[in-house]
Amino acid sequence: MNEELQARTRRLVADENVKHVQLWFTDILGNLKMVEVPDRQLDSVLESGAPFDGSSITGYAEIEESDIVAMPDWTTLTVLPWSQNQERTAFVFCDVLDRNYRPFEGDPRWVLRRQLERARRLGLEFYVGPELEYFYFKQGATPELTDEGGYFDVLPADLGNDLRKQTMRTLDKLGIPMEASHHEVAPSQHEIDPHYDEALLMADRVMICRLIVKEVAAHNGVYATFMPKPLHGVNGSGMHVHQSLFRGDENAFFSPTDENHLSDIGKGFIAGQLKHMREFASVLNQWVNSYKRLVPGFEAPIHISWAHRNRTALIRVPLYIQGKESTLRAELRNPDPAANPYLAFAVMLAAGLEGIEQGYELPPSVEPNIYKMTAEQREAIGMTSLPNNLFEAITETQGSELVRRTLGEHVFERFVTNKLNEWYDYREQVTDFEIKRYYAVL
Repeated sequence: MNEELQARTRRLVADENVKHVQLWFTDILGNLKMVEVPDRQLDSVLESGAPFDGSSITGYAEIEESDIVAMPDWTTLTVLPWSQNQERTAFVFCDVLDRNYRPFEGDPRWVLRRQLERARRLGLEFYVGPELEYFYFKQGATPELTDEGGYFDVLPADLGNDLRKQTMRTLDKLGIPMEASHHEVAPSQHEIDPHYDEALLMADRVMICRLIVKEVAAHNGVYATFMPKPLHGVNGSGMHVHQSLFRGDENAFFSPTDENHLSDIGKGFIAGQLKHMREFASVLNQWVNSYKRLVPGFEAPIHISWAHRNRTALIRVPLYIQGKESTLRAELRNPDPAANPYLAFAVMLAAGLEGIEQGYELPPSVEPNIYKMTAEQREAIGMTSLPNNLFEAITETQGSELVRRTLGEHVFERFVTNKLNEWYDYREQVTDFEIKRYYAVL
C-alpha cells in the first residue's frame, strides 16, 4: 500500500471522527460478511490486514487451514451515512489473502479480478450496469403486499416511492451514482439502477445497494427481499445486466461499418455467452427459487437466443442511436439479484472472452416473440433453453471446463457441493402445493 493512500486513509478517519471500521467481504454465495475493528487498530490493519477464522465462512477454508486475512482495499473506504453521532462507522471492501499474504483462492473478489486481468491482457475493460429488482413487504412471517401498483405506476401515498427516494439519497451519500428507480410490474415490486461502471467496482456497489435497500426498509418498518420469486402468479425479480467491453475510451462493441454497428468483438462476446450459458446458469441463478422465476408467462427469459428489438430473448442488443457509440451494449436478462455479483460477472466475462478468443460465430438474431413460437419452430433454428431447475443447472456446471477454470478448483468444488446439498434438502420437502393437491384424493 503506497504512502499517499495510507495518509489519505488516516486523514479521512480523523477528519470524519471514525471510531469503527467494518472490513467487508463475501462468502461464495454472495452473503456479506464483516470484521469490525476500532480506530486504534488502524495502523495495524493498514500494515498487515486483519486475520480471521475462515472455517466459519461458507466455501472458504477447512478447519485445518482456516487462518486467512482480510486485506482492505482502502480505495473503497466509505463512512456510513446513518452514523451521525460522535462515534462514526466506516466500511471498506477487502481482498482475502492466505496466511502467506497471497490471494486466497476462495475469495469471490479474486475470482473476478482474475477474469478482469485476462480481459486487460487483450487491452479490454469490462463494464456492467445491473438493474436490481426487489419486493417490499409488510413485516411478518409471510409476504404481505405494501401496494397494488404496476410498471412505472405513480400511486397516491406510495410507501414504495418514498422508500426508493430514501434509498437513492442514501446511496448518493455513499458516492454511488444512480441512473433511475421505479415501480416494477408486480405489486410491491421495485427497481433501482446504478450507473454503468467497471465490473469490480459495480460488484462492490451491488453489495452496498442490497444492504441499503434492506436497511432503509427496516428503518421504516418494512421488509425488502431480493428473493427471485417470492409470490406465485406474478413476475419475479431479475437483475438484467448491461455489458460492454471498452478499449480506453472506445466501446469495443461498436463498429461503424457493420449493418447493426456490432463489432466482431461484440459478436464473439455474445456468441460465447450463448454457447456456454447452460454451463454457468447456476452461477447467475444459484438458488432453488431462481428457477421459479424462469418460467413461461412472466417476462423472464427461458430460451437461449439474442435479438435487437425482441425483449423475450436471453440477450438483447439495443439498436444503435446515432452519436451514442458508448451506449452500444449487450443486455443479459436471466441473472437474478440474489446471485453473488463477483462470481456472476466473472463467468459472464469468461464466457464472452472465450467467444472472442476462440472466434465463435454469432447465430442469427431471433426477432419474433419467442413465447409465441412453437417447439417445432424453435427446434428448427436450433434454439435451446435454460435449465429447468437447480439440479439440472448444477449438473451442467459440473461438466464445464470453462466454469471450473473461471472459478478455480477451490470455489468450483465448494460451490457445486453447496448447490447439490441445497437441491437435496429441497427435494425432501413436502410443500403446501402437494398437500392441497394430493392429501385428500390419494
